Amino acid sequence: MCKVLQVSRSNYYFWLAQRPTKRTTENDTILAMISDSFTASEKRYGSPKITQDLRAQGVTVSRPRVARLMKQANLKSVIQKKYVVTITDSKHTYPVAENLLNRQFNPKKSGQAWVSDLTYIATAEGWLYLTIIMDLLNRKVIGWSLSTLMKAAETTIPAWQMALKNRPIERNLIFP
Repeated sequence: MCKVLQVSRSNYYFWLAQRPTKRTTENDTILAMISDSFTASEKRYGSPKITQDLRAQGVTVSRPRVARLMKQANLKSVIQKKYVVTITDSKHTYPVAENLLNRQFNPKKSGQAWVSDLTYIATAEGWLYLTIIMDLLNRKVIGWSLSTLMKAAETTIPAWQMALKNRPIERNLIFP
């Protein structure tokens, strides 16, 4: 076998008699602890959190060493994207309306441009949805609605009806 691998017999026996170094033994022990911590975190912890975890157990180790050992063992944390609430379907096939407001947020007269917004309010009993309609001239809220369900019949339409009672439409209105 030494002839096939082109290694001298003396080197082979030298290699066979070698004991693992102190550093190798330490790395093996630390890697086992890293693996336990990684598994316990459901494969979500990266080297910074695993380093904190090991230090809490009394192991003196640096973050780069933990990162290197994790890389050698092919332990990669699972990165989950944050959940983002989307309320607009931008992949629809409906025609897109022309931008009449064109970022001109200072109309000359009342009742020329209204804007609206919907926001989420966390309460102890669940979510509330607040819809407001505002006149851009004086930034006054002219219609609003508070609802426990995010449905147009309970949010947008009541706010619109209140806005019409408070400011009847007298001329062309831009309401994006």
